[in-house]
Amino acid sequence: MNTRPLGNTGLDITPMVLGGNVFGWTIDEQTSFSLLDALVDSGLNAVDTADSYSRWVPGNQGGESEAIIGNWLSRNPGKRDQIVLITKVGSDLGPMKKGLSRRWITAAVEDSLKRLKTDYIDLYLSHWPDPDTPIEETLDAFQRLREAGKIRAIGASNLNADQLTGALAAAKTHGLPRYDVLQPEYNLYDRSGFDGALRELTTKEHIGVITYYSLASGFLSGKYHSQADLEKSPRGQGVAKYMNDRGTRILAALDQVSDALDAKPAEVALAWIIAQDGITAPIASATSLSQLNSLVRATQLKLDDEQLALLNGLEEGARALCRRRPTGGRSKFSLM
Repeated sequence: MNTRPLGNTGLDITPMVLGGNVFGWTIDEQTSFSLLDALVDSGLNAVDTADSYSRWVPGNQGGESEAIIGNWLSRNPGKRDQIVLITKVGSDLGPMKKGLSRRWITAAVEDSLKRLKTDYIDLYLSHWPDPDTPIEETLDAFQRLREAGKIRAIGASNLNADQLTGALAAAKTHGLPRYDVLQPEYNLYDRSGFDGALRELTTKEHIGVITYYSLASGFLSGKYHSQADLEKSPRGQGVAKYMNDRGTRILAALDQVSDALDAKPAEVALAWIIAQDGITAPIASATSLSQLNSLVRATQLKLDDEQLALLNGLEEGARALCRRRPTGGRSKFSLM
């Protein structure tokens, strides 16, 4: 499978990242193992997790996802070099166990390495901004870890354009490593947080972008069309906010394109992200082998100009299509 450079990290990843948030939450360890095996066999090579996954589950403390990945690596030591391992630090794990201070990053990375049963993390991300810690302190902590060989590259999740600009400036001023990867929320429904200034900045600075909530918490999978459908999954309540007129129009557009391509709506939604300028890869989770195979198919879908215009919902795209369409002709796609 083709890979893409992940910004200036020196890492190359396939255009799909497997989300590990479901490990130890909606799927057990053995199912997680089968998906990780299938990931490598399919040619995909990147896995995303965090030290806080899945603390929100009753009885969990955080670190469950990392521990499952670590147990898989322990059973399959030859596969460590076949994956790009991404994890995060900074979420609240309890008293004195949160944020991006030098003290906590130094301790947290050791905990993650122990759970992951590996000597190094390929990409280490700050999970959330920490207003109580100077960015120079955070970047200095990352530099020390990189010099010690415990991490290979760094990035950040959930920064806006001003915050990322400030972090880049601090890195340059103090001679510290910069964030070379951004992980924003981005999908067909949620576009405003990344489109605009943040996309322009990451493109200008050659920063790799891997998107999370790429299927809008499962809303774009095609299995939610009514309030009654929300009961089908433990993640259903996170989908309720999308059940509105705009969401319905997006689902209708996905259905049009997926029918034309003989593909699933989720595959089309992910293929749309993959096709966007400035994005390296989406993150998407799977709870079965059939869902993992669907992620692979998404990397193979090619959306044409009309399909992209439909999903983008841009007036200019519609006008361009009308201008080039022969007189009396009719497109098989209609814009939202």
